[in-house]
Amino acid sequence: MPESESEEDTGEDMPLSLRLSIADTLTLGNATCGFMAVYFTTTGILIPHLTGSDESGMARHSAATAVILMLLAAVFDLFDGLVARKLRSSPMGAELDNLSDLISFGLAPAYFVLVYGMVADDAHQRVSALAAIVVLLAVVLRLARFSCVTMKDGMFQGMPSPFGALTVVSIVLLELPFVPTLLAIVGVAWLMVSRVEYPKPRGVLAVAMLSWIVAAMGLLAAWAFDAPGGQLLLQTGCALQVVLGAVIPLFATARRVNTFRDNRREARTAQLP
Repeated sequence: MPESESEEDTGEDMPLSLRLSIADTLTLGNATCGFMAVYFTTTGILIPHLTGSDESGMARHSAATAVILMLLAAVFDLFDGLVARKLRSSPMGAELDNLSDLISFGLAPAYFVLVYGMVADDAHQRVSALAAIVVLLAVVLRLARFSCVTMKDGMFQGMPSPFGALTVVSIVLLELPFVPTLLAIVGVAWLMVSRVEYPKPRGVLAVAMLSWIVAAMGLLAAWAFDAPGGQLLLQTGCALQVVLGAVIPLFATARRVNTFRDNRREARTAQLP
């Protein structure tokens, strides 16, 4: 048998579980961005600090690059779901998505928190390491529960890991005192494993999320290159991200309370003669 025919038959006989779809390729892009975020955090922030070079501390360019890569990972995560719904996904799709999310939205932000605890003047390294572990474990539990729990259509249980990762990074970039920063990070980790419902980014919400990510990239670029007002713009964007992370649970809780009241009112009405 000719080699060309043999290779063709091998490709056709490849198990469906080993074939990557377009959505899977986007998911792998998500994982790549997460790994590169860790790389830039290490080479541009941690190593200069440990070697005592002039670039020690939270180096702007490397910090901005690392966060932009996490934002790009969120874009890949957004589009791989959309593509999977429109076209198809391989049987490996769900597993690849969880593993990639663990890298980009678990390891990368946790490592960012860890490095912050090593380079910030008022931070405590061991406490920061503990906070980083809390963030990582929260994402692990969040992703594991997502695979096991069936939610009603259009909703997540707990803060989605991409939103949680970006909120954690925003808290660090705000450069608040250490204790408020630590408490806010632990609060975000709690929201990720909580039962608070968050809407899935579909339709108008997906467009709004993508627009916000693009705007955040612009703010990070302006801050990295020390543009006029770049610091203020970045802190404003980070503050808005943190406020959204705090407000959405309040709206979700209020909605659940109102739904509970309406159900009780309907039950009482039905019992009346």
